Amino acid sequence: MDDIPVSSRAARIEYAIRDVVIPATKLEQQGHEILKLNIGDPIAYPGLATPSHMVAAFQQSLADGESGYSQSYGLPPLRRAIAEDETRKGWNCSADDVYVCHGVTEALQIIFAAILEEGTKVLAPGPHYPPYMAYPQMFGAQTIEYRLDCNDGWKLDFDDIEAKMDEDVRLLVLINPNNPCGNVSGSDEIDRLLEIAGKWPNCMIIADEIYDELDFTGTQVSVASRSSETPVFSLNGVSKNYYAPGWRIGYIAIHDPHKRLRLVRDGIERLLRSRLCASTPAQMGYLAGLQGDRGWMKGYFDKVEKQRNLCLKRISQIDGLEVEEPGGAFYMFVRLTDERWRDDDKAFVLQLLEEEHVLVVHGSGFSPELGKGHIRIVYLPNFEVLNIAFDRIDNFLKRHR
Repeated sequence: MDDIPVSSRAARIEYAIRDVVIPATKLEQQGHEILKLNIGDPIAYPGLATPSHMVAAFQQSLADGESGYSQSYGLPPLRRAIAEDETRKGWNCSADDVYVCHGVTEALQIIFAAILEEGTKVLAPGPHYPPYMAYPQMFGAQTIEYRLDCNDGWKLDFDDIEAKMDEDVRLLVLINPNNPCGNVSGSDEIDRLLEIAGKWPNCMIIADEIYDELDFTGTQVSVASRSSETPVFSLNGVSKNYYAPGWRIGYIAIHDPHKRLRLVRDGIERLLRSRLCASTPAQMGYLAGLQGDRGWMKGYFDKVEKQRNLCLKRISQIDGLEVEEPGGAFYMFVRLTDERWRDDDKAFVLQLLEEEHVLVVHGSGFSPELGKGHIRIVYLPNFEVLNIAFDRIDNFLKRHR
């Protein structure tokens, strides 16, 4: 009998970060140890455990029997704490502006479902986090990539953004700090982006700020804090800044300067009610993180920054690799300059994995056009693992030169 067909929307989805895990898993099953520099999960690396007071709050919530459904928009104390945190970033956020989701990925799905229709567009940076390409097509929309300048710190190319804006663009995306490139946009770039968006009355901004506490430049600012005209969806959560990605708690905070999102809010709330709620104990754990002492963040920040600096040093010493210094998050997008690999980054990744058992992600998985010829490296492993990995990458490049 013939196979039952899959939907075309599902068949088209690719997620490079996890797709490369499949061949790595096969090698592990054969007894090989893989050095994993591929996934932005801080819990997978030593020295970056979820803070103990947050874990204790999660556990206490379970012990107190708080395992039932919460309100669909999130627990009121958490919504208030998030609103206070967003207000601290420079804009007037109320608890009613905050909606708690199953991570930022669900927040994106909710926003896209509430706004996008057949023929509409999302304008997102290229390279970018894969769901920005995968999800809009589920709602009949199209993602158009705008260029980040690979020769100038991956800064936004405003001429390219202006050329691609039109009346069908409903959402203009800024990932800040960026995944996978690590670039940080400061107030001047954000103001220019808002100026462009302001020319199109039905365009809104998605500000993905999930890495905003991991800024090594000191220039990262909230997009909502800079916008006096254009509506902004600020996205953040517990995954990266608070080192608890498996809890799956993120949020949408809506900045609506001229109160034009009444219908959009209604759509978002209907969608949130239809999917019930986010995890109650995990929300309590995040609440403890927001309300507790954040002094622990400095130690984590310093550790990540030192590992970043080690990677920059090692890459500068390897013939065949170049990198624009990342300003934030915990990724670097490394250019393959060796003639053998610069036009086939996926082949590089798969062969490096097969021969050296080092796992990175091919840049074309973040954008077929604007990411090709690069690899993304996560610099969360400790010094020993990073040094061994770069030794193996260097040996691999020399062997195939």
